[in-house]
Amino acid sequence: MGVVFSVLVLALMVGALIDVITRRDDQVKHLPKVFWIILVILLPLAGSLIWFLVGREYDGEGIRLPRLRERARPAAPPAPVGPPADTRSTEQQIADLDREIEEWRLRAEIEKRKKQQDEADAG
Repeated sequence: MGVVFSVLVLALMVGALIDVITRRDDQVKHLPKVFWIILVILLPLAGSLIWFLVGREYDGEGIRLPRLRERARPAAPPAPVGPPADTRSTEQQIADLDREIEEWRLRAEIEKRKKQQDEADAG
């Protein structure tokens, strides 16, 4: 069991060293590449893990693992960007609101008179 663990640590260290060396300087975080190489060599397990967790600059989405199966997803309709543009002027909008208020007022008056007529007919 100890041999397997040692081989895994050695493979992790070699992978980390190759990754550190082949990275561009702008893809290395927190320390210069030389210090990362020294850290990985002096502390193979911890240095390699720290490199992959902290020192390496990943693409915008982080670590990408291969997908076992790609599923076809139905295309979703595009989401609306915002409310529909109202091309009416402010004065036109106010006039429309005034007409709507007047219409509701008239409907309420008609309902009131119908109710009064029904009460008068019943009484």
